[in-house]
Amino acid sequence: MDYRVADYGARADDATNDAPAIQAAINACARAGGGRVVLESGKTYYSSSLMIKSNVELHLERGSVLRAHRDLSTYFRPNEGQQDTGVDRIGTPVTLKPSYAFLYAKNAGNIAITGAGTIDGSADAFVRRVSPYYVTGDFYPRPTLIYVEHCNHSTFSEITLQNAPFWTLHPAGCDDVLIDRIRILNDLDVANSDGIDPDHSRNVRILGCHITCADDCICLKSSAGNMEYGPTENIIIADCTLTSTSAAIKIGTEGTGDFRNILVHDCAISRSNRGLSIQIRDGGNVENVTFSNIMIETRRFADCWWGCAEPIILTTHDRDENTRSGHISNIRFFNITCDSENGVFLSGDGDNRIEDVLFEQVQVHVHAKGKWERGRYDLRPGLNKGIEKRPSAGFYLRDARGVTLRDCSVRFSGEKREDFGEALRAERCADLTLDRFSGKAARPELEDCVTE
Repeated sequence: MDYRVADYGARADDATNDAPAIQAAINACARAGGGRVVLESGKTYYSSSLMIKSNVELHLERGSVLRAHRDLSTYFRPNEGQQDTGVDRIGTPVTLKPSYAFLYAKNAGNIAITGAGTIDGSADAFVRRVSPYYVTGDFYPRPTLIYVEHCNHSTFSEITLQNAPFWTLHPAGCDDVLIDRIRILNDLDVANSDGIDPDHSRNVRILGCHITCADDCICLKSSAGNMEYGPTENIIIADCTLTSTSAAIKIGTEGTGDFRNILVHDCAISRSNRGLSIQIRDGGNVENVTFSNIMIETRRFADCWWGCAEPIILTTHDRDENTRSGHISNIRFFNITCDSENGVFLSGDGDNRIEDVLFEQVQVHVHAKGKWERGRYDLRPGLNKGIEKRPSAGFYLRDARGVTLRDCSVRFSGEKREDFGEALRAERCADLTLDRFSGKAARPELEDCVTE
């Protein structure tokens, strides 16, 4: 059964707060055992926070817009369980539960947000320009656009999400999540406007999505605030087109819990600061991950964004003196093409192990593209870690064990090669296997391959 929000008093004039009317329709739908709450096409609904309930589908018809309220005092606070009436604009650390959410659900099974309409997060109300290269807010974290916690059997389909002031879609502690053919269109200069952040969730499918955003397009997390929900596992990401000012696909940085059994395939990454990133700084481990059939294009951005155009990067380093990082193991890369301003980078550290990594049919083409300084590797965040300046190798591997390069190649091109180095550089790597590896150093005075 459909519940049309106009029947509950929604004005849809892009000025009146329609939250009471929309929430009334959601509540009526839930009381009846479920159904579909409909926002009509051609209308814009201005709303403060809404709570989605079990068996409710929030459906936006094509041409409809649900626009987030610009007054933070009208937002729901998941960490307190009630609305905030005296905004102190402080928030909680990003690794805890969100401080504010526009669309929120908890312990709500079989929910859905669907339709060809648009949900707009009104990002400009919560951020300010800090430099020519990014905007951020006076408080942190800013409102999450959609936060669903412990909501099993959830679906997000066809919807367009745009102008998020913070993370866009954050399912935490959820089992069986389908994210299908959605669009996320955030500005490329809004800090922390991640696209999709599955957190301590399992059996998640992200299929056929197009995402443009600052920070990470798709970021698997195991945050400290949701540790009661177990590992992030059984994840499929496929057929996506991604553009990011940070990493297109990332595992971490919030990694207090484990990640395992992850498949990523048939994706196109363009105009991004990083392509594929496993970035561990906390106690969680990463194992059993396969990337295949992916095209990656990266370029350097300003230093305010993590990353130095690495198409593939795996790092594990302690976050601080009290936080020992986890291990990365059994990682596979098949049929990957990289067009980038940097090379593939693996960096472990002491007991923080990277082991059993296979690169097969990975082609790396490195050349200068933009105005930013090259020959740099970014290890932020981490204890005594920053940006290292050294010539970029096609593959730079250090403190790793059991790495195999099979049918891989490196090519440097262009006249500006002073910031580029060897085709392969390996330091403190045990059991390194090169099987039909090909590549020449960027400059004739350098060796093609160096192992130390």
